[in-house]
Amino acid sequence: MIVQEDFLKKLRAAFDLNIYEVKVWTALLSRGMATAGELSDISNVPRSRSYDVLESLEKKGFVIMKLGKPIRYIAVEPREVIKRVKNVIEKSTEKQIQSLDKIKKTELFSEIQALFTNGIERIDPATLSGSIRGRDAIYNQLDTLISNAEKSVILVTGAEGFKRKAFALRKAFQRAVKNKVNVKIATRLTEENKKLAKELKGVKVKNTKNVEARFCIIDGKSLLFMLSDDKKTHESYDTAVWVTTPFFANSLESLFNLTWNQD
Repeated sequence: MIVQEDFLKKLRAAFDLNIYEVKVWTALLSRGMATAGELSDISNVPRSRSYDVLESLEKKGFVIMKLGKPIRYIAVEPREVIKRVKNVIEKSTEKQIQSLDKIKKTELFSEIQALFTNGIERIDPATLSGSIRGRDAIYNQLDTLISNAEKSVILVTGAEGFKRKAFALRKAFQRAVKNKVNVKIATRLTEENKKLAKELKGVKVKNTKNVEARFCIIDGKSLLFMLSDDKKTHESYDTAVWVTTPFFANSLESLFNLTWNQD
């Protein structure tokens, strides 16, 4: 059986399998049922490893072992495999979340929080700044800033950026609104974005056709701004700068409010 390397790579990434697992699995999919020896020959996986690989695939829910002599393995239907993998991921994620929630109540967490608090007190707020690379990392920082806002959040973004942020930062916006924070978003509203804007309850969204900037101001103190046009930058290379600068943040907020009130 000849399987393209690109196909195997995609399967490995999609199902989190190692190279031997994906080779044996695709071999079994092509046969429906086979012995470990047959699968070893088809997939070019060493026979000494094929049993371990099949045992691993069985535990993950990709194959079923058929008792008999010789032992044969049956391929599970791909739709069922996806369901099983999703269940495993959901259970694992739930356990991790519960574990992290428990950590917050431990002495260990109190100690690391104290370390951070003592360290941050020694820093001049004006020197708090950082460069953030990658869209996921940028959204993580935005989530933190918006969630911790006390008075105001101003977000300026493009049409595609608004679509992404409406999903990625939905919970952060909800927390801010719940805490009675004034949240304003200026963007170019497409028909699709108008529907998303309505779903952001309590958030003021305004259509600004001529504004192409990408930045966020928190409480007139913190500023996070992107350095490039997201339409011309791959998400992995998207870069932002975060600074604590009340003077500049307040000045930019005043300019924003002039434009907001004029439109």
